[in-house]
Amino acid sequence: MAEKGGGDSEMGANPDSMQKLLAKKAVFVDKEPFAKASLISEQARTIKVLEHGREFLWGALAGGFGEGMMHPIDTLKTRMQSQAVISGTHAQKNILQMVRNVWVSDGLRGFYRGITPGVTGSLATGATYFGVIESTKKWLEEANPRLSGHWSHFIAGAIGDTLGSFVYVPCEVMKQRMQVQGTRKSWASTIMKENISQKPGERMYGYYNGMFQAGHSIWKQHGLKGLYVGYWSTLARDVPFAGLMVTFYEALKDFTEYGKQSFLPNSNLHVGSSFEGLVLGGLAGGFSAYLTTPLDVIKTRLQVQGSTIRYNGWLDALKRIWMAEGFNGMFRGSVPRIMWYVPASALTFMAVEFLRDHFNEKLDDEFNGVTGLSLDPSPNIQEAESCT
Repeated sequence: MAEKGGGDSEMGANPDSMQKLLAKKAVFVDKEPFAKASLISEQARTIKVLEHGREFLWGALAGGFGEGMMHPIDTLKTRMQSQAVISGTHAQKNILQMVRNVWVSDGLRGFYRGITPGVTGSLATGATYFGVIESTKKWLEEANPRLSGHWSHFIAGAIGDTLGSFVYVPCEVMKQRMQVQGTRKSWASTIMKENISQKPGERMYGYYNGMFQAGHSIWKQHGLKGLYVGYWSTLARDVPFAGLMVTFYEALKDFTEYGKQSFLPNSNLHVGSSFEGLVLGGLAGGFSAYLTTPLDVIKTRLQVQGSTIRYNGWLDALKRIWMAEGFNGMFRGSVPRIMWYVPASALTFMAVEFLRDHFNEKLDDEFNGVTGLSLDPSPNIQEAESCT
């Protein structure tokens, strides 16, 4: 009893000390939820950065893969559209005649001329296209609910492609000029045969041995303007194309899902996202490619003309092509363009869906092992973000 009484008297004798101790405990208890919320909020931010980074990476890989696989078709399309600039004649070859012409004059290497700048430009475009689309689409829908649905898809796709154009356009200029040149021997023969020049003794442009030499040569001859020739015509083609493609793709996905629910409501049929991306991506790319072919014709001719100025800008090219060649001229190369974009878009969307399905989960597991944090975006994360 004396011991107990002594303890009570000690507490009674030091009330200030006891209050301080209780206050410290209260502060510790009060801060604990905030510390936990802060940790979860930091985790949420890390998840968002990781997800956006993955979309950039998957988009770049898919874009480069699609371009590399379909580059020979793109070479045929470029040559068909640029015949009026190179030869100055409107009696132009069809796709089969062009295949034979490239094979006879340049062999297999002719089909792959310009592949390095082509893949480089597609890496940049694919990264920005897929990396920006999701975040932009969500931001648009949150900022203005009236833009939800296909309008947000169109705008997001256009913004993503516009950002990639700063790298893509110079690569496109180099790629297309290398494509129309073929081998050194065939280009020298073309220059002499067609007498392509702006002034007597002045050649259209010299032969390019590779991407860096082409870039340096264009820069030396025309400066930055030369590398970005046809920039606005490229945007005039690619902004509607990119917007239409992602809009068609999302619309086809919605239509496919509606068909499943309407006609196969109780079916266990499961279509993998990779196969869905292959089919729907191909259709979306084909529709968009055909509708934007006239814009592609104008862009191609502006970019390959070099010192031989036939068209003074986008509107002049549109007017001259329409007056001289009519509807057929505006849709010149539409068949190889569709042939290129159907499989290229199919492979690109398939690759993105495949990479998402097979690597996102693996990367999540590895990230969990390093940080010890869960990447499951549970409601607790949303609550924590609202607290901060």
